[in-house]
Amino acid sequence: MVYSAQTDSYENCNEVLEKYINIKVSAAQVWRVANVYGEEIGKTISEEVVLTPCKKDEVIYAMADGSMLFTREEGWKEVKVGRIFKSSSCIHADEKPGWISNSQYLAYLDTHKKFTMEMEKLLDHYSQSKQPLVFISDGAPWLKNWIEDAYPEAISVLDFYHASEHLHDYAKAKIKDESRRKKWTDENTGLLLEGKVQQIIDELNSLPLKSKEAEKLIDYYEVNKKRMDYPLYKKLGAGIIGSGAIESAHRTVVQKRMKQSGQRWSRRGAQNMLHLRVTKKNQQWSKIVELAKKEFCKTAA
Repeated sequence: MVYSAQTDSYENCNEVLEKYINIKVSAAQVWRVANVYGEEIGKTISEEVVLTPCKKDEVIYAMADGSMLFTREEGWKEVKVGRIFKSSSCIHADEKPGWISNSQYLAYLDTHKKFTMEMEKLLDHYSQSKQPLVFISDGAPWLKNWIEDAYPEAISVLDFYHASEHLHDYAKAKIKDESRRKKWTDENTGLLLEGKVQQIIDELNSLPLKSKEAEKLIDYYEVNKKRMDYPLYKKLGAGIIGSGAIESAHRTVVQKRMKQSGQRWSRRGAQNMLHLRVTKKNQQWSKIVELAKKEFCKTAA
């Protein structure tokens, strides 16, 4: 019942359970069982490292980002998702998109403080073993400040695609001619990849009349330019400079199950489901099985 609940909506679980085990249950019963198990597994969800032991000098990547989930109590609220993986888990096949063979996830519909506290429980295992730690994130101030405060020795990377997106937003607003706009964005995207963000800032500062769009882009790059040494980052570990892995995590952990048509979640129900989804993605479903073996299911009933 629990496995079925984290796979699809509670209503659709009825048919699946009847087909596979010839037992009829109500959607409400599936919901009750899933909530009890989700709450219980959440108590220890960040206490165990699931990645295999690291090789000497192997790079650990840590990513975090937020996306929105609709709640009954407060409307749209941010789910914060974290993903940790090793550079050796990044698989690149010829002419095919890369993929990550093994990751550890966290997901919380809670405050920044709660999320970062749980992430630190996992990351501290690696900082204690002196593994090189690389964070990749967007320009969210809470993420940038947390990384700088908690892991000052780590490498913090501004997601290249966010950096270039700001460049394109400026160009769309200020360069009306399409061919000129493309030429300008191509040239400056190349400068970003070469780590020459200061050259872009200097060009914008040299404009005879700086627009609010130019000021916005300058401010964004000034705040983040220490995190934009992309030639260096491409030489580290798996050479990752983008946050595609955490965007994928949002799709597979949160959206696939929890953003179906018409769904609204209580905060408690959403967090318990996030615990179940994370447990599944972390390949730790045996923990749910162990709870069932201990007759924990009587509590759920």
